[in-house]
Amino acid sequence: MENLGLLSFGDTGWGDELMQGALVTLQLAVCALGLGLALGLLLSAMKLSRYRVLRYTGELYIAFIRATPEFLILLLFYFGIERAVQGVLTAVGLTVAFEMPRFLAAVIGLAAIFSAYAAEVFRGAYMAVPTGQIEAAMACGMSDWQTFNRIRLPQMWRFAIPGLGNLWMVLLKDTSLAAVIAVDDLLRQAKIGSESTRAPLTFYLAAGLIYLLLTGLSDLARDTLERRARRGMAGA
Repeated sequence: MENLGLLSFGDTGWGDELMQGALVTLQLAVCALGLGLALGLLLSAMKLSRYRVLRYTGELYIAFIRATPEFLILLLFYFGIERAVQGVLTAVGLTVAFEMPRFLAAVIGLAAIFSAYAAEVFRGAYMAVPTGQIEAAMACGMSDWQTFNRIRLPQMWRFAIPGLGNLWMVLLKDTSLAAVIAVDDLLRQAKIGSESTRAPLTFYLAAGLIYLLLTGLSDLARDTLERRARRGMAGA
């Protein structure tokens, strides 16, 4: 109990730093979610494409992400993008030193991981829409875009929400990997606090409780979205 004072707010405690770390964790997760959803939709479209080159490219990317440890992917994006941009600057005759922003590198790396799994969720949701409804829409004279926008897309989201909700929970916890490139997220702040005060159990338990709170609230949000998506369905 004597170590609980270390978690207080103000100059004498680390509560402010932990809350700031939790905010960075949420920012990482939300930014990676937005980018990851866009990339996931693109990858699913590539896998469903009639063009073999696009299908194989999408499958190769997904296979690479799935086979590579997430920790390593984050490092590859951090150092790889920095080296690539520096190479381009050098090639065009600029002597400016480029340093990859750590937060941006973490967002891109996490989004790349999320997108590979989200692509499969979107592909499954796309194929889950009954073909009879698509044929009926086309028989009514709808264009391909109208059929997709009015028939397939709303149902795709309904089928995809459970899977995407699970991926969001994984993404939220994977933000802790950003600590390896010195992003001041929740886990890094807990690590710094534990090393400064020599009370690791107190800080890591506090971080665990904050993660539990964030995932619990996320679970409630997912349930709400699922109920809204099922409105009007039989048995909903």
